[in-house]
Amino acid sequence: MDASLLPFFRPRGVVVVGVSRDPTKLGYGVARNLVHSGYTGAIHFVNPRGGHLFDRPLHPRIAAVPDPVDLAVLVIPAASVPEALRGCAARGIRAVTIASGGFREVGPEGAALEAECARIAAEHGLRLLGPNCIGLLDTHLPCDTTFLPPPGPLAGEVAFLSHSGAICAAVTDWATGQGFGLSRLVSLGNQADLTEADLLAPTAEDPYTRVITLYLEGINHGRRFIEQAAQVSRRTPILALKVGRSAGGRRAVASHTGALAGQEVAYEAAFRRAGVIRAETSEEMFDWARALAWCPLPVGQAVAGSNAKRYAMAVLTNAGGPGAVAADALEAHHLPLAELSAHTQAALRDLLPPAASLRNPVDMLASASPAQYAGSLKALLDDPAVSGALVILPPPPMYTAEAVVDAMLPVIQAAVKPVVIALMGEALIQRAAARLRAAHVPDYRFPERAASALATLVQRAEALARPAEAPVLHCDVRPEVVAGLLGHGAEGWLDPVDAARALAAYGLPTPQLELARAPDEAALAAARLGFPVALKIASPDLPHKSDVGGVLLDLRDEAAVAAGFNALVERVRSARPQAQVQGAHVQRLAPPGQDVIIGAVQDAQFGPLVMFGSGGVEAEARRDVAFALAPLTRAEAEAMLEATWAGRRLRGFRGQPPADRAAALDALLRLAQLAADCPQLAEIEINPLRVLAQGQGAVAIDVRARRR
Repeated sequence: MDASLLPFFRPRGVVVVGVSRDPTKLGYGVARNLVHSGYTGAIHFVNPRGGHLFDRPLHPRIAAVPDPVDLAVLVIPAASVPEALRGCAARGIRAVTIASGGFREVGPEGAALEAECARIAAEHGLRLLGPNCIGLLDTHLPCDTTFLPPPGPLAGEVAFLSHSGAICAAVTDWATGQGFGLSRLVSLGNQADLTEADLLAPTAEDPYTRVITLYLEGINHGRRFIEQAAQVSRRTPILALKVGRSAGGRRAVASHTGALAGQEVAYEAAFRRAGVIRAETSEEMFDWARALAWCPLPVGQAVAGSNAKRYAMAVLTNAGGPGAVAADALEAHHLPLAELSAHTQAALRDLLPPAASLRNPVDMLASASPAQYAGSLKALLDDPAVSGALVILPPPPMYTAEAVVDAMLPVIQAAVKPVVIALMGEALIQRAAARLRAAHVPDYRFPERAASALATLVQRAEALARPAEAPVLHCDVRPEVVAGLLGHGAEGWLDPVDAARALAAYGLPTPQLELARAPDEAALAAARLGFPVALKIASPDLPHKSDVGGVLLDLRDEAAVAAGFNALVERVRSARPQAQVQGAHVQRLAPPGQDVIIGAVQDAQFGPLVMFGSGGVEAEARRDVAFALAPLTRAEAEAMLEATWAGRRLRGFRGQPPADRAAALDALLRLAQLAADCPQLAEIEINPLRVLAQGQGAVAIDVRARRR
């Protein structure tokens, strides 16, 4: 752990600056929680009025606080915080939580005050949590420096880092009601200094934390977050709820890639690269967190001829309807039902009545006893084809739900495979729920939520099974060529010839392109290049030439080229009279093949984002695209192809022969490397990249690149 962060997590002494004897004040709440949390270090209070609180003296100023003290919690007016920070520095306190509000969140004046606090902290070597936060608590140390209402969360295995203090208050109370505890809770506030990236590693180092959950409204330093999360997620699962999906994406972009690469696409790509599992709702995140904290990971079965593993689940129920719901939910998460062996079915036959269904889902019928639940569950878990089990338990008609749970618990606790319980109902299952939670067995009210938890366990198992892989770096790239093309000139679109040169520097094949300024020049260029040719209007104002009819194809002689040049220029000038027209580019027509689109755009937070998908003029309409952060690993590039219809179609479809998939993959890797090497490229797009027949390569027919 960074030594400068140690006082936040293992303070020898804490001083609360701005305590109050008024129970309605936040300063009172922080003092109360710290004293009553069981913290065994030194506790000090500062209030210039003096007196006592909780049998402790109120010191008039920070300088008067005795040793030991290495963490300060400020609950004072925002305007007084800079002076208090200087006082902390003079006293030798280097870790400060600013619980006070009134900073960036209130407007420009508050932002200036926050910037002053950050400057003072940097000048004196202070680390700041907040401002505008509720602080930090550790249930195992224990230490509570928040002003949350008592009794606070139960001690548990789930850490929660949040940009929202109000969410912290709600989660602690809700978690207690759901029967699971928190290991640590950190409210990040405005993040004038410490961010979520800074706190991931220290949180993962906590021996009590088995899962890290994040409530994010944004990420300050995208690539640093990815770097830290990628390291942490290999040993501790990270779940994130990122809000603000409705925020608008980019504006003023002209490429398909830029138009499609919205903010949420970048977050999805960043989370994939970092190994972060993204939840859609708060409830979903904590459903998954309980499963990850309490369950073993599922055991997959090897797939012949592949490095992949197959994960298949068993469903055990006493009613057909919920069993069907569970089967559908598992299927929705791409989890098949296990084919039970003859041995397993024989064991179930010995346990259950003749009318029971021994096929998966196993329906024991409504009369199922506690012993039948336990015996059947053990038989299912013993089957090598079963990776995990979902048990459905509505209130039994002949027994209590808690009796069934008591019978199953020894089986679940001895198992090396995960078991999740759909404990359906409310009033009649409360005691059963309490027993499961005390034993750290996750329970959910409906099968859909239980199936979702199993799917997350599979996702985690698959992630850990994947070997770490470095991005693919090509030794034959020439970034200095691209730097030369981009190192001069104003922001805007590159000339198509220069854009093609940039691609060629990275080994991406492009047909030769010549600019013709008159019909006869076009005819001569076509003769040199060889027929048939394409004509494309040359205009820096028209990045999408086909939108104005600015492309002519399959011109087969000089006369057709000359006539086409005149027609093309006249058509474009009529449609866009204000556009600057330089002439037309002449290009030899590429052989037939499958057209795809590849592109890259610089994301403000996460850097270069690369795209692959269906190409042509309908790229935006189809939205058959996949994104990832550049540079790419080969596995990431493969996954992008497999995530799109365009990529899967490269293998051949309905009599269409396979295209050169390897060439498409190579082109994607090279473009991603180009985007990573050259941040001066605001966006670059090949549309279409024509993928030729297998073994014949791919050709970048049309390229657009914008300098920034």
